[in-house]
Order: sequence, then C-alpha cells, then structure tokens
Amino acid sequence: MKIVVIGGSGLIGKGLVQNLNNLGHKAVAASPSLGVNSVTGEGLAMALAGSQVVVDVTNSPSFEEQAVLTFFQTSTKNLLAEAANAGVQHYIALSIVGVDRPPGNAYFNAKIAQEKLIQASSIPYTIVRATQFFEFAGTIAYTATEGQTVRLPSSAMQPIAAADVRAALVDYVLAEPVNGIVDLAGPEKIGMDEFVRQSLKAAGDNREVVMDNEAGYFGGQVVNSALVPAYDSNARIAPTRLADWLARS
Repeated sequence: MKIVVIGGSGLIGKGLVQNLNNLGHKAVAASPSLGVNSVTGEGLAMALAGSQVVVDVTNSPSFEEQAVLTFFQTSTKNLLAEAANAGVQHYIALSIVGVDRPPGNAYFNAKIAQEKLIQASSIPYTIVRATQFFEFAGTIAYTATEGQTVRLPSSAMQPIAAADVRAALVDYVLAEPVNGIVDLAGPEKIGMDEFVRQSLKAAGDNREVVMDNEAGYFGGQVVNSALVPAYDSNARIAPTRLADWLARS
C-alpha cells in the first residue's frame, strides 16, 4: 500500500519511510524540502493521490504561541481535506503524552488543537502520544540554560528512543485505525533534571544541572505526573533504556 509520511525528512519521518519501504510498502516522504508544504498546500494533492495511509509527523518551525497554533491548525486542516479527497483510510498523527495536562504551554495547546481537528474529521484515525525522545535532551537543556547552569524541575519523565517511536509507528500503520489515542513511552521513569544531567555528562558537556521545581518546561509549568502515561492508559512500553542508548550514542 502507499503510505505518505508528512514531515518525512525529520528525525522520525525519514527513518519511518525507510523502515516501511524495507517491508515492501510504498512509503513516500513529503516535506517542504521535497516540494510538499502542508501549510501552503503546495504539492499536497499530488503527494496524497492514491495513498491509503497518511502519517503526520509535522513540526512547527516556531514555538511562539500564535505561530505554533497557526501552523498546526492550518497544516492539519489542509492535510485532512486532501486526505479525504484522496480516499485515505487511516490518518495517523504523532502527539505527546500528557499534552492535555501541563497548563500554559503554547506548543502543547497547539497539539491539542491538532488532535481535536483529527478527531472531528470523518477519516479513521490513530493518535499516537509519545513521551519525550532521548534525542531531545540537548534541546531541553538549551531552553533551561543560564550561563553554565541548567535549571530544570524533577518532574517525572519516561523518555523514549526515536528508533522505538519509528518501530511503533510501523505497527500502527499496518494495523486497523484505533479511532482514539494510544500512549507510547520508554521503559523507565526518571526526573527531568536527572535525564538531562545524565545525557549532558555522556556527551561531555560540563554544564551543571540544578534541580529547580520552580523552573518551567518550554514556557509552562509542569506537575510531577504530567509527562508520563496515566496509570490506566495501557501504554505501549518501548524496550530501549537510557543508559544503553547513551552508551551506543
């Protein structure tokens, strides 16, 4: 079957396309760098023509409140309209575990708006909420750095390897639509500050990570249970542990 991966040049999309093609499917990467723009609509109809599944792993180029909201609303509306025209049978979108819990986070609010558009459409869908990727530790540190100090809360996380996210998405592509939300997480809970501390140390980064529960997370406060799957969510747990991933990386 033909699968179109929107955001197919990014961390998740590029590997997902490769994994699906290795299984004998016709997976096509679509992104602005490849002439397909979900915000302007450029190349979208042609890219989706004849596709059975669309995987939306798009990401906003800006985290500014209005810009990120506009991106996800415009992109998702365009994608859903063209997917309906193409007769797409399954729309899969990558979202974030706990996206509906932390208050005041503009990016999370925009992702919720995206989810609501997908849920309100007529296309069968699966929303995959994943926890923070191991690969994002550097970005989290960057946003929390003052001089040589990184201030982060001890809020629990359950980070996951991007490769495990790609593997899970392959399974969801090949399965029937859930018409709901599924959670995907790494195997271990760890405080945000400790996650970044271990990651920076492994990378030879000498910045000091200080636990500060007043510190925000991408502009919003986060309570301790906000970024891990709810106890009753039946989350899919990925196999890769942080220490093993850091040792390989």
